[in-house]
Amino acid sequence: MEVTVEQYQKEDLAELAAIWNEVVDEGEAFPQMEDLTIDSAEIFFGNQDYVGVARADGRIQGLYILHPNNVGRCGHQANASYAVRSQARGMQIGESLVRDSLVQAKKLGYRLLIFNAVVKGNERAEKLYHKLGFVKIGEVPGGFLTKNGAYQDTMMFYHLV
Repeated sequence: MEVTVEQYQKEDLAELAAIWNEVVDEGEAFPQMEDLTIDSAEIFFGNQDYVGVARADGRIQGLYILHPNNVGRCGHQANASYAVRSQARGMQIGESLVRDSLVQAKKLGYRLLIFNAVVKGNERAEKLYHKLGFVKIGEVPGGFLTKNGAYQDTMMFYHLV
């Protein structure tokens, strides 16, 4: 299966919102608790520095958002979030998204990509980040509130771009 990643277009918003909402509703990876509507998706995705869309088998299979992790003297740090359609997980969609986000972060002038809150136990993400050269820099005890109300530790990673 060939995966291509390109910048999102306005006509992609419904699919992007559906994939994003699937991850939000699972309650195990994203901090957001509210689903995106088409209107809020347009604002949310439009406010990112870059939104990449992964296409395979003729449809959108995943996406990422890229934006500043901080401001001012720390404004050279980017942050990203990745969402893959549940039926497409394990098909290297995520790897294509992460690789593209590193390229786009560099093009946008960022010097590093930081993940502040990777939920511990997300072994697929942790394995991928190590494979791609990310460095784990620590853990935050109880940094994530799961959908079932339990607190889960989070991990932090970075990668120079």
